[in-house]
Amino acid sequence: MTATEPQTLDVAPADEFSTLLVGIQRLVRRRLRQTMDEPRLRGAQVELLRLVTETPGLRVSEAAEELCLAGNSVSTLVNQLVALGLLRRETDPADRRAALLHATPEAVERIEAWRRRRRALMEDVVAGLPADRREALAAALPALRQVAEGLRTLPAAPAAPGGPAAPAAPAAPAAPAGACGEEEP
Repeated sequence: MTATEPQTLDVAPADEFSTLLVGIQRLVRRRLRQTMDEPRLRGAQVELLRLVTETPGLRVSEAAEELCLAGNSVSTLVNQLVALGLLRRETDPADRRAALLHATPEAVERIEAWRRRRRALMEDVVAGLPADRREALAAALPALRQVAEGLRTLPAAPAAPGGPAAPAAPAAPAAPAGACGEEEP
């Protein structure tokens, strides 16, 4: 094979990888829900709360762009989270038509409590692995970050004939590692 020939990729590991990620996320959520007292939030609500917690003062339009959601969908999420006392809106002094979003102390604590419980759960599971498997997981982290970044920056696929258009890739800065696709505080 020369440098100009395309490489053939075995898709089985990629398929197993994506299946495992979904399964691990689902199992983590189920385990952590067992210890929750507060009502569950939907995935999009959690994504918005995490984003606002990490980027206080974000505009609704910026949140929509980062989450690849329509502005009216984010406005609906904002209204729901405001009603739950987890988010507050402030008028943007630079543009009185726009709102700046801030997580309430209750939301920040809820997100942090979820992260602490998730970290403890994963530490217990990983600690039960043999040393060579723990080392392999640690060695895989840079590649996993690169996969996440590749997905984040992948151009939007063209819409299938007669189907809905694919959402545009986010143009805002990437969310911190581990923030994508998480659910459930």
